[in-house]
Amino acid sequence: MENTETIDSVCTYCGVGCDIAAHVKDNKIVKIFAHPDGVVSQGKLCVKGKYGFDFVDSKERLRIPKIKKSFLEKNPAIKEAISSSLTRFDDVWYECSLDSATTAAAMKLKEVQAKYGRKSVASIGGARTSCESAYIFQKFTRHTLNSPHVDNCARVCHSPSLKGMRTTIGEGAATNPYNDIYNCEFMIVMGSNTIEAHPIIANRIVEMAVKHDNMAVFDVREIKLHKFAKYKAIVPYEANLLVLNMLAYVIITEELYSESFIAERTKGFDEFREKILSDPFANPKYFEQIEGYEQLGKIIPKVAREYALKKSMIFWGLGITEHIDGSYAVMAITHLALMTGNIGKSGAGLMPLRGQNNVQGACDMGMLPYYDPDYQVPKEIGLTTPQLVDEMLEDRVKAVLNIGEDLMHIHPNINKIEKALESLEFIMVQELFMTEIAQKADIVIGVKSAYEKTGVYVNAMRRLHLSQPLVKSDLPDDWEVIQMLDNKMGGSYAYKNSNEVWDEVREVAYRRFSGASYVRLERHRKRGLQWPVHTEDTPILHQLDFRTDDGLGEFHYHQYKLRGMVKEIVEKNFSGYYLTTGRTIAMYNNSAQTRQTPSLMDKYSEDLLLVNENDANDFRSDRVILKTKNGQTTPLKVKFTDKVERKTLFVTFHHADSKINALFGDESDELILTAAFKSVKVEVVNL
Repeated sequence: MENTETIDSVCTYCGVGCDIAAHVKDNKIVKIFAHPDGVVSQGKLCVKGKYGFDFVDSKERLRIPKIKKSFLEKNPAIKEAISSSLTRFDDVWYECSLDSATTAAAMKLKEVQAKYGRKSVASIGGARTSCESAYIFQKFTRHTLNSPHVDNCARVCHSPSLKGMRTTIGEGAATNPYNDIYNCEFMIVMGSNTIEAHPIIANRIVEMAVKHDNMAVFDVREIKLHKFAKYKAIVPYEANLLVLNMLAYVIITEELYSESFIAERTKGFDEFREKILSDPFANPKYFEQIEGYEQLGKIIPKVAREYALKKSMIFWGLGITEHIDGSYAVMAITHLALMTGNIGKSGAGLMPLRGQNNVQGACDMGMLPYYDPDYQVPKEIGLTTPQLVDEMLEDRVKAVLNIGEDLMHIHPNINKIEKALESLEFIMVQELFMTEIAQKADIVIGVKSAYEKTGVYVNAMRRLHLSQPLVKSDLPDDWEVIQMLDNKMGGSYAYKNSNEVWDEVREVAYRRFSGASYVRLERHRKRGLQWPVHTEDTPILHQLDFRTDDGLGEFHYHQYKLRGMVKEIVEKNFSGYYLTTGRTIAMYNNSAQTRQTPSLMDKYSEDLLLVNENDANDFRSDRVILKTKNGQTTPLKVKFTDKVERKTLFVTFHHADSKINALFGDESDELILTAAFKSVKVEVVNL
C-alpha cells in the first residue's frame, strides 16, 4: 500500500504477549497482523489482537486532563492556584492543562500526608502499562511519598501463583517457553479456559492434543478445550486442592515418583508423604460419595499415572488461584512436579497463564506491597488492595493514585469499595477512557496507550518484548506524569526517555534484567528475551537449582478443607445455585478497550448467564437478577446450555453495568487475599 509503514510491536491485551506488526498510514493503524516467524504468535492473533485497535483513535479517549468541580470547591487554594487554566467541560468536570493537573495533585497529596501521615496515600495499578512506568510508580510512592502501599491487579488474579511457587521452588513465574509444549508428552490444564482466555497458547496445546491424545482438562464446566482432551474431568466447585492432593496420593501409593530427583533436589518429602497418606480426603475413592462426580475417582489415578511416567507440563489459570485455597493449590501443583522430576528441563514444567499484558512485569518491577523490584524485601512492607480498602473505611488511607486498574469494576465487593472510595479526600487516575474508577476520581489524566509509546512488557513466560509506537501521540506516558508529580513534591526525577528509566531498572533489578538493554531488545523484537537475562537469556528455569536459599525444592502439604458445594453434596443437603465467572474471547477484562471496536461488541455486547437446560423451571424469565448478602447484579440475559452442570451457573464479567462483582464479598485466598471469584452461592430472582 502506498505511503503505508509497517511497524513491529507487542499486543496490548493478555499475558501471552504476542508479537504484532501494524500497517500504519497517515498516523492511523490500518491493520494489525502477526509475522509468520513470530516466536510467540506463530503468525496468528486472536480477534482482540487482530481487530481490537479502534480504541486508539476513539472519540471517547481521554485527551485533556479533567478535574472535578466538587473537588475544587472543597479545595479553594488549589482552585485559585490553577484557575487560569480551567475551562468548563460539563456540569461535573473542568478541563485543564497537564501542568495544572499535576500541580493540583501535588498540593493535595502534600496536604493529605501532612494531615494524616505518610501512609495515608496508596498507589494501585500498573499491570496495563509498561515496566518503566510500573517501576517509576512504585519508586515514587515508596521514596518520594515515603508510603509503602503499592499494589497491582495481580491481587485479583495470580498473586497465589507467585506465593505458591516462591514457597516451593523460589520463583513465581513460568518455568518454560510456550514452544516447550511441542516437547512434552503429557499435559494437564486446570482452571483455565485457554481457548477463550489465551488462544495463541491454546493453539499449541490443541495441536499436540490432537496429534498425541495426551491431555487432561479439569474444570467446573465443559469448556472448548475438553473437546480435545483424553481425560475430560468436570469437578465440583472449590475442589481443586482436593483433586491435586489426590493426584499426589496416587503417585505416592503407586510409587511413581522419582526417588533420585527427590533425594538430590528437594527436602521435606518424607513428612509430606506421611501427611498425605494419613489425609482422609486424599484417596480418590473419596469421590465415590460425591454424587454426580463419582467418575473422578477413576479418572484421577489415570491422569496421575500418565503425568508421573511421562515428560509433562501443567497449565493453570484463575480457576485455580481465585479461591480461598488458591496459594495452597499452586503449592500442590508444584508438589506434583517436584515428586516426578517434571521441572527444569525441556517439555516438563509449570505454566501459570497470566492475565494482563504486563502483570508479570509489574510484579517484577516491585509493584507489590511486600516486594521491591527483583523480588527483594522492601525497607517497609505495605498493605494489599483489600487491606487498603479497609483502611479507607477506617479513615487511615485518604488518597489513592491509580494507573489503569478499574477498582470499581474488576475487584470484588464493589458496593464496599464504592463506600470506601467515597471516604477518600483525593483520587487521581491515569487512564485511556472514563472507566468506573475514573468517574469516581477527582483528577483524571489521559495517557498514551501501549500502541503509542516505547516500553518493555513481560509476558506469561518471562519473555521481555520492547514495544514501539505504532502511531504518534502528544499525550504523556504514565511515567512522565509521575515524574512531573515527583518534581512538584520535591523530588528530582529527570529521566529524558523510557530508555533511561529502563537502564535504571537494569541496575536495580540486575538479577533478572542486567543484560536486557534496549539495543538487545530491539535486535530481538520478534523473539524477545526470557529473564533472567545476563550475557544470554534463560528459556528454562531450575535446570540445576531451585531459586530457594539452599537451592532445594520444598514440600508444604496443606489438607483440603471440606466446605461449600462438596460439603453439601456429601451431607446430602445440596440446594440453590453456585456461580463461577470467566472470560470470553471477544472481550478483555473491563472491556475499556475492546468495547471501542464495533465488530467485537457485536460478538459480545453484554454479559451472559449460562444455565443448565434442565434447570429451566427455576428461570422463568429471559433475564434474572442474582443476589448475595453483598449485593446484586443488574438483570442478566439467560442462555440455556448443556455445558454447565445442574445447579451451577457461569457468567462473564466484562461489562461494568452488569455489576457481577457486587456478588462477591471479602472471601479470599488465606495467604495472599486474592478474591474468591470462582465460587459464590447466589439467589436467583426472576423478573
